[in-house]
Amino acid sequence: MKHFIYKGKRIRAGDQHLVFRFAATSLVLVFLFVLLAFHGKRLMLMDWKKVRLLHEGSLQFAITPYLMFSVSVAAGISMLVAGLYYHFHRGRVKQLVHRQKLAKMILENKWYESEQVQHDGLFKDLPSGRPKERIRHFPKMYYRLKDGLIHIHVEITLGKYQDQLLHLEKKLESGLYCELVDKELKDSYLEYTLLYDTIANRISIEEVTAKDGRLKLMKSVYWEYDKLPHMLIAGGTGGGKTYFIFSLIEALARTNAMLYVLDPKNSDLADLSEVMPNVHHQKEDMMACLNQFYDSMMERSEAMKQMTGYKTGENYAYLGLPAHFLIFDEYVAFMEMLGKESSVVLTKLKRIVMLGRQAGYFLILACQRPDAKFLGDGIRDQFNFRVALGRMSEMGYSMMFGEVEKDFFLKQIKGRGYVDTGTSVISEFYTPLVPKGHNFIKEIGTLIRSRQDGQAACEAKAEGTD
Repeated sequence: MKHFIYKGKRIRAGDQHLVFRFAATSLVLVFLFVLLAFHGKRLMLMDWKKVRLLHEGSLQFAITPYLMFSVSVAAGISMLVAGLYYHFHRGRVKQLVHRQKLAKMILENKWYESEQVQHDGLFKDLPSGRPKERIRHFPKMYYRLKDGLIHIHVEITLGKYQDQLLHLEKKLESGLYCELVDKELKDSYLEYTLLYDTIANRISIEEVTAKDGRLKLMKSVYWEYDKLPHMLIAGGTGGGKTYFIFSLIEALARTNAMLYVLDPKNSDLADLSEVMPNVHHQKEDMMACLNQFYDSMMERSEAMKQMTGYKTGENYAYLGLPAHFLIFDEYVAFMEMLGKESSVVLTKLKRIVMLGRQAGYFLILACQRPDAKFLGDGIRDQFNFRVALGRMSEMGYSMMFGEVEKDFFLKQIKGRGYVDTGTSVISEFYTPLVPKGHNFIKEIGTLIRSRQDGQAACEAKAEGTD
């Protein structure tokens, strides 16, 4: 017997007026409750047998001012309750709005089955009124909001509206003002997962953590480099690309990962040479670093097979080995600097992206635009996590994400862009927030020194034990 899975609230045809119905019902109940608080006791004690309808003027004029006052108070309190409810439960109100929009979407697109029903008039001798539409079948659609994610389940019945229900991405994103993060077929139901209020899922740099082969970048966005290795970052000047790379380095410096940084333009990342090793900006040094990274990967791939506990299919983490990250800033500028030697680099990069996952060797490549000229031979396709920041052209988005049915919008927010986490679903993305005055060089230097001191202490302890 299959376990029951709660899919959420069922969307029904009557939900097209859900917000009004909920508001009207709630306000009427509050209004009546306040009126009963004023007049409940009087009504209970009143001798209704002695009351004549609108004929006893003394009674009428005696209660009218009090009644008018209480009605005004009840109306005011109802409005106050409505305002407080909206302020403290805005998320619930938003859910009602979403469910109403989904019902209207189905009705306005006529994705349902109906029939015309003729009702008899009040007098059978007179002709009946106009026939009315009665819905025979309304598609099963469920709505659920949990942990900042909207889950919409749509039943797949092989009906004539199946094609429309299988491609709701653009309607859902624009209509609910959310970002699609996943789309999965589950046992006759298609589940759309959308990120609700995307900017609210932005995190600060202190929350960027790397653990168990995954790096947290937003509340619900992770780079799972152990499963989907290699990151490609694109973006123009002022898009927040450099700060994002610094954030990645600082988070990885908190782990035991080995970091290699190449900055061919001798810009901001090159300053890291003051506080950490393996930071290069000159052509010869960068080539030597790349060769060292490649040779180290090949040596580990062979050495892993000789280690105790090695199992076919298991990766470096299973054997307790540290990850290695090669971080390129302005990768295209580096390749242009090499000239004819670029073909040699491309060959090694191709080997790294093909073999790096199991050995624990990962690439983070940043550039303004990922030209196929320097990411050919299928290399670009091996970058499973892709981030496009700031303003980019349609061609730039196409180079990053391929030909996709996605509308890209520009918002003047630094660090905003789009991401593909490896699922081929492109969603809005915000880089971690960096507090004013945060000194990356100082923070990363502190982390590197702390790690070096810890390693030295461990080595000294091991020598003492021997």
